[in-house]
Amino acid sequence: MSDAPLGVFDSGVGGLSVLADLRRALPGEDLLYLADTAHVPYGARPDHEIRDLTDRAVSALHARGVKGVVVACNTASAFSLGHLRSRFEMPIIGLVPAVKPAVLSTRSGVVGVLATPGTMRGTLLADVIREFADPAGVQVMRAVSTELVPLVEAGQSDSARTRSVLREILTPLAQAGADQLVLGCTHYPFLAGSIRAEFGDAFTLLDSGPAVARHTRRVLTERGLLSGREAGGQERFLVTGDVERAAPVIAALLAASGNEGSLQGGGGQGSEQAYTDGQSNRAAPLPRIESTDT
Repeated sequence: MSDAPLGVFDSGVGGLSVLADLRRALPGEDLLYLADTAHVPYGARPDHEIRDLTDRAVSALHARGVKGVVVACNTASAFSLGHLRSRFEMPIIGLVPAVKPAVLSTRSGVVGVLATPGTMRGTLLADVIREFADPAGVQVMRAVSTELVPLVEAGQSDSARTRSVLREILTPLAQAGADQLVLGCTHYPFLAGSIRAEFGDAFTLLDSGPAVARHTRRVLTERGLLSGREAGGQERFLVTGDVERAAPVIAALLAASGNEGSLQGGGGQGSEQAYTDGQSNRAAPLPRIESTDT
């Protein structure tokens, strides 16, 4: 057993969607979340810069004594997992876009993937398409935007501009008959309400958070690293940018990710985890947030 915290890393606040799934799967674990808000978004950055920033963030968590790290960022996972695993003996767990459950669930034979430019360039998405979609004869349509992550970071998950961007990039998928939409960025579960408002039930929304949480529990169990507690785990938050700017957005998204909503967990068959649209009408207490460098 180990009562050391589990590290969770994202380029910004999007990984809070994964944090919510981790909390449900690991109620006794202390979670230390690091948001690299000074450098978000990662998606349009060069490959070597994504690897360097991810390495620095995971190193900062390691220096604080975490027993493992969940890289709750699709772009960072796409470029950095092999490098990180060669550097650290602790478990490094990354994200894989939820293409497999989308392929298993589609009736139209067309699925969409909404992701950042970085995730689109990386090998993980291409690998899962080749492994699961191609043999099944399922067409995978890609939708990409550089605007959506900054909009979520700014607390504008349901703004007019966000809905406009979603209409522009997802309409071709809807017109082509895509019935599954893989949310290939941890920021995008917080867009579920906006997607539903614009497209109704045209898409089933899938993300990999629930599957990652289950896998994390298995890894910690196998390595004897689970906390001895069955409940009562605490969260702490580190940000590399402006704490005052990040705090209300983090508070709102934490509140939202604990509510029932319209997002079906796409990590596996039978998953029923849900999110709201990232907007909260109730006041959310400010979480414990510290400034840090990486």
